[in-house]
Amino acid sequence: MFEIGSSLREARLRSGLEIPDVERATMIRAKYLRALEDESFEVLPSQAYVTGFLRSYADFLELDGSLFVDEYTSRFWVDEEQGSRRARRIRVREQHHRRAERNMVFFTVLAIGVVTALVIAAWNYGGDSSSPKIPHLTPATALVTPASSARTVIRATSGASLLEVRKGWATGDVLFQGTLEKGEAQRFTSKRLWLHISQPENLQVEVDGQIASLGSGCPQVISVTRRQVTSKSACS
Repeated sequence: MFEIGSSLREARLRSGLEIPDVERATMIRAKYLRALEDESFEVLPSQAYVTGFLRSYADFLELDGSLFVDEYTSRFWVDEEQGSRRARRIRVREQHHRRAERNMVFFTVLAIGVVTALVIAAWNYGGDSSSPKIPHLTPATALVTPASSARTVIRATSGASLLEVRKGWATGDVLFQGTLEKGEAQRFTSKRLWLHISQPENLQVEVDGQIASLGSGCPQVISVTRRQVTSKSACS
């Protein structure tokens, strides 16, 4: 048995990261990251969110996310089907937090309907809605990486797009900044990358041989880690 929250906090501090850095890289809201470190799991919308965010946070810190999920499940998981008192308290707190955030009151005769609506709302609207905007960029400059050693490859397949690539997160060193023309590609070896793409429909992101699905129509902020690729529309 180990302490979930203190292990996450110590790993973050060892990496020299602040909560806002992790929030930008993982797209997990800062208050949920702090709740995980404080083991205040009732702050999160549901147990499913706890396990999902816990795995993502641990993986981002290059820890074993499965071990953290297993530890949480063995110590804190509540069987909601049996209607335990603790599960009911979690649902009440969940409803209170979601109502306060959206300045709305949800009235319903079925508790299940309320919880479902709040979980959907949390998924659609959670996270910081502001994303960095790329100004007019200077001509592209980047280090040339051999194709055989590249972990992440970004290709312009359908047209040109402004592209900014930083090492680690939004405040990391700039690895590439400029316009990627159709037919061009940039390759990177870093395990963690932060990307801002102005026209994601024109680009293709490949990580360890797997092509990641991108949105279209709006600029995208994308975080690439050792285990996953997450994206957020800058228009949301």
